[in-house]
Amino acid sequence: MRFYLAIFLLLSVVLHAQDGSGSGRVHRIIQNATDRREANDLEKKLMTFSFKSYTKLLVTANPDSVRGQLEKVTRRKFGFGEPYEKVDSTQYKFKQFVKRQHLFETEKVSNVQFDGTYRKETVIGTKMSGFREPIYEVLGFNLQSFSMYGESYELLGTQYQSPIARKAFSDYQYRLVDSLRMQGRKVYEVTFMHKTKSQKGGLQGTLWIDAETFAIAKADMRVRGVINVSGSHRFTFLKEENIWVPAGRRFKITKGNNDEDIKIPGAVIQFDPIGTNSKKRRQVSDVTYLLSESDYSDFEWNEPVKIRKRWVAIEVKDDAIKKDDKFFAPYKADTIDRREKPTYETLDSIVAKEKIDKKLRLGRKIINGYVPFGPIDLDLRYLLSYNNYEGFRIGLGGITNDRFSEVYRIDGYGAMGTKDGAFKYSVGGAARIGKFSNTWVGFSYTDDVREIASTSFAIDKRVFKLYDPRPINVSTFYGYTSQRIYIETKIIPKTESIWQITQQYIDPKFDYTFLVGDRGYSNYHLATAQVSLQWNPFSDYMQTPVGRIEVEKRFPKFTFQYTHTLPDFLGNDFSFGKFDLRADYEKKHFDGQKTAVLIEGGFAFGDAPLTHLYNTSPNNITKDNVFKRITIAGKNSFETMYFNEFFSSEYAMLQVKHTLKRMTWTRKIRPSMVLVTRMAWGDMEKREQHVGIPFKTLHEGYFESGVECNQIFKGLGLSGFYRYGPNGLPKFQDNISLKVSFIFNIGMTD
Repeated sequence: MRFYLAIFLLLSVVLHAQDGSGSGRVHRIIQNATDRREANDLEKKLMTFSFKSYTKLLVTANPDSVRGQLEKVTRRKFGFGEPYEKVDSTQYKFKQFVKRQHLFETEKVSNVQFDGTYRKETVIGTKMSGFREPIYEVLGFNLQSFSMYGESYELLGTQYQSPIARKAFSDYQYRLVDSLRMQGRKVYEVTFMHKTKSQKGGLQGTLWIDAETFAIAKADMRVRGVINVSGSHRFTFLKEENIWVPAGRRFKITKGNNDEDIKIPGAVIQFDPIGTNSKKRRQVSDVTYLLSESDYSDFEWNEPVKIRKRWVAIEVKDDAIKKDDKFFAPYKADTIDRREKPTYETLDSIVAKEKIDKKLRLGRKIINGYVPFGPIDLDLRYLLSYNNYEGFRIGLGGITNDRFSEVYRIDGYGAMGTKDGAFKYSVGGAARIGKFSNTWVGFSYTDDVREIASTSFAIDKRVFKLYDPRPINVSTFYGYTSQRIYIETKIIPKTESIWQITQQYIDPKFDYTFLVGDRGYSNYHLATAQVSLQWNPFSDYMQTPVGRIEVEKRFPKFTFQYTHTLPDFLGNDFSFGKFDLRADYEKKHFDGQKTAVLIEGGFAFGDAPLTHLYNTSPNNITKDNVFKRITIAGKNSFETMYFNEFFSSEYAMLQVKHTLKRMTWTRKIRPSMVLVTRMAWGDMEKREQHVGIPFKTLHEGYFESGVECNQIFKGLGLSGFYRYGPNGLPKFQDNISLKVSFIFNIGMTD
């Protein structure tokens, strides 16, 4: 017995010594790497730097991984009847194809500069197989982090906690594998793995850490799950500065253990499962992968660097797409890729034959709600809608495109309601006076109706929706005719803005009189000056020959708007001003959950009519039975607040949404649960001025909370909300709102 006890104690001591000393040693290595992040961070230690980057992105397959056999498969005519055998040549044809060429290829050469504060990439040459003009969004994909020294590390748009973050020990376990020499320096090879997500979905990998400086000399990062994503970083040691500087990056996507389509930015990758239990045969898509490799050269540091237009993170030069093969040759590796040239030649002919350029252009237009028809883009948003005042609203609208002119544009629409029988229309035109800033000067004339007291920011883009749920139940509108002149520009860094002067005639379509002094107005004229500005200070933008694109959306984002009447100008009747503010914030958590916060506020001063005040976006109809009030949920509306129940001349609104990790009930039923809380406060100055429509104020606050169960099946979902607090109603059922939701997902990221 003593012998076994002694053996057990000896083994415990040995194992503890091995694990304990190893754990203690690797803990010290990682702690030192964390503590010295700023000393080893390229952008913190060097005053300036610049280098050239050559990037090649491929969609391809290894021919040796494809069986390439002619197979016999069993089929039934029209799905039934006597079975018969048919030869399937898919594998054979695919193997012959990928022996000869890649599926897709694009290249770019860039100058990367850092001036001590900003880092900018200037694309001086690019080409994309099959396209005379590249798909610029692809050039802006941020597939992996540039730096290894942030609190988070990004792979394919997903943020993970960095293995050398301040709180990394709570998420990762580490193992010291070896010590070796790299570029003449001693480095530690350390593997890391997420403690709770080591098998699926968690970040894992290997770090090679300099034994003296504790800088990262090489890194391999990967995530295994539905798809396998990996990113690696190569570095070169700079003796003069005692720092490891980047030499290149590599990014790869391969198939994981799944049988569902995977959505990535702007595309859908179709995979089929691999394994002995799979009911499906191995498909060619199972061996297809995406690979992006970047090599850096001509590294210079601490030399004067001047970056023009620093607020643009990526700039594609106008002549970048005109570069020939001789331009790219010096940047390529010595190894010859025999499949490269056939890729460009074949895809160029395929794209031309299949008119893929035109199909891509059509797809881009449709996503934004347009169908190109020669020099005119027809606007799908005006075709059909419904509300309680107009009934079915049927119309047609459009805007000229670049085939008409790149400098001038004409836009307009016409519509008629089946219930009110009135024709509405708008016509306008503009001229571009600045290409880089995309500055336009224009005018418009409009005769239409609008919801009473609705808060709208002029800079907001009119998003295309198959349906717009909230206005269906709106019944209180005002008619207006307006003439406006405007300047639309992006000249202020990281902003879009509209500056305009408008003259309007307002005709409320409900019983309302506005009292000013000793006079009552049932209709009136307004002349206003307005500036509306969207500011995204933390986002990254790419400037291309065809415009500016927001390639990296970061939060918070801010929207400002100020409106003021112009006394004694164009027949203006009242004097008032309005200031509106909106702030959006989103945070994606490492575990797949997401939190979104929306803050809105508005303040009107002076003699402002009810039509131009605030209703805080209600979306509940007045019915006695909770089931009779079931309608379609809005995006950010108060689902338990009744239409025309509250009005304010000043208000503040807060909304918090927390989206849980998507659940799987069955293979096809995967609902998304969202916890929602909304609250608002407001007041009405000079309430006695508004005669004819009864309403309450929000000075005691308004509160509602609920749960959205979205995308239960085919985009359909259900939601339930409860109203509580000072403005809660006496009857329990009147505080409840049940809604149907619908989310149409086309695979594009938001």
